[in-house]
Amino acid sequence: MTSTLQKLQTYLKEIDRNDKKGNEINAFLQLNPNAIQEAKEIDAKIQRLSQVRSASSKLGQSKGKLAGKIIAVKANINVQGLNASCASKTLEDYKSTYDADVIKKIKEEDGLIIGITNMDEFAAGGSGETSAFRPTKNPRNLDLIPGGSSSGSAAAVAAEFCDMALGSDTGGSVRNPASHCGVVGIKPTYSSVSRYGLIDLSMSLDQIGVFGKNVSDAALLLSIIRGKNENDSIMQDGWKMDLNAAEKIPKNITLGILDFSVDEKIQKIIDEKIMKAKEKYRWKIKKIKLNYLDLAIETYYPLVYVEFFSGTRKFDGRKYGKKIEDTAGEEVLRRILGGSEISRAEYHGRYYHKALQVKKLIEEEFKKIFKNVDCIICPTVPKLPHKIGEKISVEDMYNYDALTIPSNLAGNCAISIPAGEISGIPVGIQVICDNFAEEKMLKIANAFEKL
Repeated sequence: MTSTLQKLQTYLKEIDRNDKKGNEINAFLQLNPNAIQEAKEIDAKIQRLSQVRSASSKLGQSKGKLAGKIIAVKANINVQGLNASCASKTLEDYKSTYDADVIKKIKEEDGLIIGITNMDEFAAGGSGETSAFRPTKNPRNLDLIPGGSSSGSAAAVAAEFCDMALGSDTGGSVRNPASHCGVVGIKPTYSSVSRYGLIDLSMSLDQIGVFGKNVSDAALLLSIIRGKNENDSIMQDGWKMDLNAAEKIPKNITLGILDFSVDEKIQKIIDEKIMKAKEKYRWKIKKIKLNYLDLAIETYYPLVYVEFFSGTRKFDGRKYGKKIEDTAGEEVLRRILGGSEISRAEYHGRYYHKALQVKKLIEEEFKKIFKNVDCIICPTVPKLPHKIGEKISVEDMYNYDALTIPSNLAGNCAISIPAGEISGIPVGIQVICDNFAEEKMLKIANAFEKL
């Protein structure tokens, strides 16, 4: 059996070969300098418990559920002693003084943090190109974007640099890169995973999510990080998670097929998957239309701009790093300026509060739909990734998240799993379920994965 140390050393060799040279993937910003020692300690614990198995079981002692698992962490999640830079010159030298709640839970279950991954600066971006420390490249094609903003985490899993990874999802920032890189990415129900220790982009939308090479690995990591935390006032404990049950193929499922215009080649792959699932599992399909879907992007960005502007006022150069307006890149400054102007023009709730009202309408629309279908199925991203450095409009960039943003506005859980490829480029299929219906979502995703 491969030890934690042996697995770590294999990953570190792969990272050294394909990630640390200036022209390679650039998934990691920092490796954990204590990883080897921590791996030895985990292996020693496993060996010690195995030698005294009967005694330790009586005492309730056992190896953690993540023992032997190597996990990467997005650069906006605090890991004590490592840099939470948010891939920005603003926080380039900021070293975390504590562990985020999700990191604490991972360590308690003997998971090993291998390092901190690259991302769009302050999570402001959807391609992985806005990092202050060079873009992340897509492991499946180094000329292409990996998707963002959790670019490095998705790329690290896809490139075989780790077993699993953490990201954050504001409007698709886990699912988008999961689709482009050909891995599994989960955005849990809003408030089901603590954001204590996350440097968020938007307080009313952000949720820490997970990446895995398959549904089972992603589900395992999610099962560990979920649950209440006394430091997080929005937390709810609205669902239980039976990983064994999540492996079973569900019966009597009705798939809601979303009517939305996407790239024809992508839609063909999704349609083929749906028909295979219908035939193999005898599931029903029902075409659906989401009212207000065309308003999702217009609703999302006023919320993000205002909340991001508010959240960045602490980066004034006095306590945390440098002043953000003096050091940040173009996309970050665009959002700060936009949030400032919207806040200034906020007269009788003209913009931000109107956006909150539409957000509520979208949330209610999802509730209605889930009374008639078990899940919503659609492509994760409506188009294929562009080349790194290719000039595309801000509008086109924002449209990458047209099919992922609605779940953040409604707070639903959603997962992206690989569905196929177009000329070697991965395409993801998205399964969206109701609030706290993660177990059902994982069952359906597992079934699609088995096709």
